[in-house]
Amino acid sequence: MANTNVNPTRMELTRLKKKLVTATRGHKLLKDKRDELMRQFLDLVRENKVLREKVEAGIAAANKNFVLARAGMNDEVLNVALMAPMQEVYLEASNRNVMSVEIPVFEYKTRTADANNIYSYGYAFTSADLDSAVKSLADILPEMLRLAECEKSCQLMAAEIEKTRRRVNALEHVMIPDMQDKIKYITMKLDENERSTQIRLMKVKDMMLEQAHHYKERQNEEIA
Repeated sequence: MANTNVNPTRMELTRLKKKLVTATRGHKLLKDKRDELMRQFLDLVRENKVLREKVEAGIAAANKNFVLARAGMNDEVLNVALMAPMQEVYLEASNRNVMSVEIPVFEYKTRTADANNIYSYGYAFTSADLDSAVKSLADILPEMLRLAECEKSCQLMAAEIEKTRRRVNALEHVMIPDMQDKIKYITMKLDENERSTQIRLMKVKDMMLEQAHHYKERQNEEIA
């Protein structure tokens, strides 16, 4: 229903028409943004599922090997073997803009480039299961970081999708119909005023013609 509180003038009509064009263009852009965000969100969700399964499998394998190593080794020997790690990991966090969403990007580097430089103990008093456990955790580290990226990105994109969806719905179901109703109302009022003006002009013209006719009649009577 049109808001009858609007001022029915041509200036207001022009302003509302420009505003409607802007709102329509913004509605289309927001819909395109929402659709693209949804597409990338679904891609991340699928990648997240694969990564989670891989990481959980790697952690389960590492835990299994640790249990076997603990069963075959003395607790003191195991604690000493893992007391001082050989390798160090440096994590760098940055952001990447995807459709106005700042998603995290994690990059890491190790103290040494040798991927096998991860064992901080000698092999004489440790079991092969401990080696397998340490190796499993080292191998799964890149996938764990990527999984953290994906999960946080999914959360941020889901929030942005919801915010964009609300904006699209507000434009589509509230603002644009309201402006269209106002434009229709102002147009009807202006047309009505124009018709009223024409009717008044026609009445004034008829009155002037009638007065002119009576004036001529009086002149003729005076001459006669």
